[in-house]
Amino acid sequence: MAQAWKRLRLWPQSLVGQIILLVALALFVAQAINFALLYRERTRLELTGQTAPVVYRVVDALDNRPDRPGPDRMRARFVQGRPTIDGQARPDIEKRAAAMFDDIGLRILNVRVVQDDAVMPMRRWERMRIRANGERPHDHRVSRLTLAAEYEPGKWVVTQARSGDRAPRYDGWLIGQTLILYVIVLAPLLWVGRRLARPLKQLTGSAQQFARTGLADAVDERGPGDVRELTMAFNAMRSRIIAMLDEKDRMLGAIGHDLRTPLASLRLRAESVEDEGERARMSQTIEEMNRMLEDILSLARAGRSTQAAQKVDLTSLADAVVEDFIELGSPVEMADCDRAVAFVRPQQIRRALRNLIENAIVYGERAHVSVEQKDGMIRLSVADDGPGIAEDRMDEMLEPFTRLEGSRNRETGGAGLGLALVRAIMAEHGGSLRLANRPEGGLEASLVLPA
Repeated sequence: MAQAWKRLRLWPQSLVGQIILLVALALFVAQAINFALLYRERTRLELTGQTAPVVYRVVDALDNRPDRPGPDRMRARFVQGRPTIDGQARPDIEKRAAAMFDDIGLRILNVRVVQDDAVMPMRRWERMRIRANGERPHDHRVSRLTLAAEYEPGKWVVTQARSGDRAPRYDGWLIGQTLILYVIVLAPLLWVGRRLARPLKQLTGSAQQFARTGLADAVDERGPGDVRELTMAFNAMRSRIIAMLDEKDRMLGAIGHDLRTPLASLRLRAESVEDEGERARMSQTIEEMNRMLEDILSLARAGRSTQAAQKVDLTSLADAVVEDFIELGSPVEMADCDRAVAFVRPQQIRRALRNLIENAIVYGERAHVSVEQKDGMIRLSVADDGPGIAEDRMDEMLEPFTRLEGSRNRETGGAGLGLALVRAIMAEHGGSLRLANRPEGGLEASLVLPA
């Protein structure tokens, strides 16, 4: 259900928006119930107002029947047998009239009510008012109720009275009442929500900034007490993590410096070896150790890059990397691609692309590079002609220090850090590294970045 609301974009994502919407819906339901109850009561009152005149005339007529002494104040006629009355039946008024007779204590056997239109003379006070205004009195058509009540078996009394035909007016004042209620309730709630949302929004932005760059601005400690406590805890955690990361960077720098010194010394000693083959093997081993050290330090520093992102044409960047490999005689080719621009750290993207091309050359004999922009994403793909990777080991190959021995025949060593470093670089850019076996054979490794 919640997923359907999100798909329809009707359910707000923010906490404040959800609270305000829920309160607004609750007020709407409460007003709807209030309107239903009010409408029911007003309908009953209107029904009573229409029924009362004819009921009172029946009571008056029965109290002053011809067979009883008293003044002649009857506005009714007495008939023997069921009377014939024409008009539209009003069962609602019949039911209300029967209830009113019961309330009065008058025993009525049967009630019939019809409604019709009739030309009736003006009342006395209406004639007086019209004459006072200098107008001529005139008759007019009104809505009329006719009620027949059986007070004894076979004996009926019939009376008539005007009925109101104007519908009760609810809409104007009910809408005004609803708007006033919404303002009274939602305005303070909106103020409290904004006061709560501002520090939470700043807290979210700082956390997202920390996830992207490893650095985050301190959050202002404001808002309600519990929000301030959350902000203080976040700032304290931020300071501690940044201090730990700074200490880690200093330690890695010291380790890198201390390891490079003996490697440089080994390189100098290797130059003094007379056997040319042995000297070349020693130099190659030292160079591999240097590359391994750089990969380890780069992976450890992932997410803490000091290089600022900039607008880069990734097609041109990939073309430059491919040209470097071609100049070294490596079997690399690049397809014709359109321009694809994104905000990235170019040195990191260059390094990630070089790692993929090197893997393609070493394990897949040849590298095919392409760049494609589609659906707001840019894909830098490096395909090879090798045996590929087993599907159940795709995720495993992205972990540090993981080497695939059987399915991709390795001819050179390595620490298994290349793909792990590429994945870390992509995560820092908000992208991803995707591996997939090609239908025609070989592996395709793709750098997927937001455009």
